[in-house]
Amino acid sequence: MNNVRMSVRQKSIVLIGFMGVGKTTIGELVAKKLYRSFIDVDQEIEKDFGMTIPEIFEQHGEAFFRDYEKKKTCALAEQKLKIVSIGGGAFLQPEIRESCLRNCIVFYLDVSWDEWKKRLNILIDSRPVLQSRNIEEIEELFYKRQDAYSINHSKLTVNQRSAEEVADFIVDSLKHTWDMYEPMND
Repeated sequence: MNNVRMSVRQKSIVLIGFMGVGKTTIGELVAKKLYRSFIDVDQEIEKDFGMTIPEIFEQHGEAFFRDYEKKKTCALAEQKLKIVSIGGGAFLQPEIRESCLRNCIVFYLDVSWDEWKKRLNILIDSRPVLQSRNIEEIEELFYKRQDAYSINHSKLTVNQRSAEEVADFIVDSLKHTWDMYEPMND
C-alpha cells in the first residue's frame, strides 16, 4: 500500500455507478477537459486477457474476474492524475471501495431505475451479470448496489443530462474544490 499523501489536485478521479450509466463516455470527456489520461478498468482487463468481459466470465468465472478486477482497480487508484471508470460491480468490493475513497476523488453517477430501464436493450448482451436475469431480478440488483454507491465524495444524478453537461459539472466542481482546498499561489 502506498502511504504517500498527494495533493487534492493530483488525486485521480474515479467514476462509479450502475452499469450503463455513462461512466466511460463521461470519463473520456472529463479526461479531455482536464488534460488527463482516461482509464476504463473493464477495457484494461479485456486488453490484459485478450477477451471480452463476458468471455472472461464464461471461461474463468465471476470469482476469478472479481479478484483480478480488485487487484487492477486498487493499483490504478494509487496512481496520480487519472480519470478512472470502474465496473458497475467493482465498488461493492470493500478493498476497492476503501482504496478509491482513500486515494482518489469518487464521483457517483446516479440514475433513476425508470431512466436506466430505457437503456436495458443496448446493455443486455454485453453485461454478463444481466444475462439470465428477469427484469425483477435486475431491478433488485440495481437497488442492492445503491448502498455501496452511496459512499462517495460527490453524487450527481445524470437522468436527463447529456454526457457533456455531466462532464462540465464534474470539471467545474473539481476546480472549485481545488481552489477551495489548495488555492494556486500567483
